[in-house]
Amino acid sequence: MALLAAAVVRHAAGSALDRLRGRDRTRERVERSARALVRLLGRLKGAFVKAGQFASVRHDLLPQGAAEALAELQGRVPPLPFETIRGVVEAELGGRLEDRFEAFDSEPLGAASVAQVHRARLPGGEVVAVKVQYPWVRASLPADLRILRACLRLGSWWTGRRIPDREALFREFRDGLLEELDFEREGRVAREIAHNLADDPQIAVPRIVDSHSTPRVLTMSYCDTLPITDRAALEARGISPAAVLEVLGRAYAKQVFADGLFHADPHPGNLFVVDEPQARERPRVLFVDFGLSKRLSPALRRDLRQGIYALLKSDLDAFVERMDAMGMIAPGARDRVRSAVAAMFERIRQQGGGLAVPGSAILGLKDEAKELLRETPGLQLPNDLLLYARTLTYLFALGEQLAPEVDLVKLSTPHILRFLAAHD
Repeated sequence: MALLAAAVVRHAAGSALDRLRGRDRTRERVERSARALVRLLGRLKGAFVKAGQFASVRHDLLPQGAAEALAELQGRVPPLPFETIRGVVEAELGGRLEDRFEAFDSEPLGAASVAQVHRARLPGGEVVAVKVQYPWVRASLPADLRILRACLRLGSWWTGRRIPDREALFREFRDGLLEELDFEREGRVAREIAHNLADDPQIAVPRIVDSHSTPRVLTMSYCDTLPITDRAALEARGISPAAVLEVLGRAYAKQVFADGLFHADPHPGNLFVVDEPQARERPRVLFVDFGLSKRLSPALRRDLRQGIYALLKSDLDAFVERMDAMGMIAPGARDRVRSAVAAMFERIRQQGGGLAVPGSAILGLKDEAKELLRETPGLQLPNDLLLYARTLTYLFALGEQLAPEVDLVKLSTPHILRFLAAHD
């Protein structure tokens, strides 16, 4: 708390000096403070890193420089010492580590904000990956959330922007964090998504090992993989990046438009290509880490369907009506929002309109949408819709990096059309 207080004092002092000097350096000061905040949150881990990640995609609330600085928290964080991890596993599973596992690598495969993953071997020889939650995350959560709620109250002053309904925003963050910390829930989601995608043999989801899983330890099947964005490694094994992207596109189109439950964190650290001889002919894509996943409510699916209809018909009034129904327009802001969206509709029309917009243009529209959120007072994104939009934009960005010749819009069109024809 003292470190956060010091950051606030520095920001306040800079603001006061600027006023005395008759200068407005708000943007520069906010960006500088955001970079300092990233360094601080990275040291604190846990709820604080998650708060920074949550804030980094709120382009409706943060200035561009602050959002970009906080986005750095999406990367890896330093792992905890192995003896600490050993203590968590032994407390959760009962007994000595050596009695529950035939082998357990001391070096982690990866570390993130609330957990790290180790390779291990079960009695009998099966190789598994073990996700272990940091021991202090749950214990410190009540105090951490109180601090973060207080920080949110300062957010409008820090950024120079009004934050509407702070309590609702805080509840969205808190509830999402509690879901991510429940590894039993993550295991259930992994099973459900595996079931939903079972008809596609080129999609892999780890099998959950119940005997070695608890709310803070999640053990799952392991296989050798290649990073999904490593084109050189894929091509060295004769694996077509375009074929990999087609598998990934099918998987997400079905999750988002057919199943309504989707893996909501498609960054390269959570997606891999299974390293196996048959990958040359039929590559398999492995999904990992289902802590951040989202189930779209029937009401939101209905509003999305009607919104897409309105977009395809270039019906501006109907589109704005759906935006209002989804909570995207603050009271009194409808006219401003309608004018801003009308300009965006015109640009989409110039590119062909609706499903005729090529996948390569989606990232440009994404950047325009960010600017629209920043520059249109009263336009806001509920968290469910934000995760939906963020997942799709992450996917298109990954597609541009992996195989830009593959048009993900065309690939997804059959699923989109079935979604439009469905009735919830």
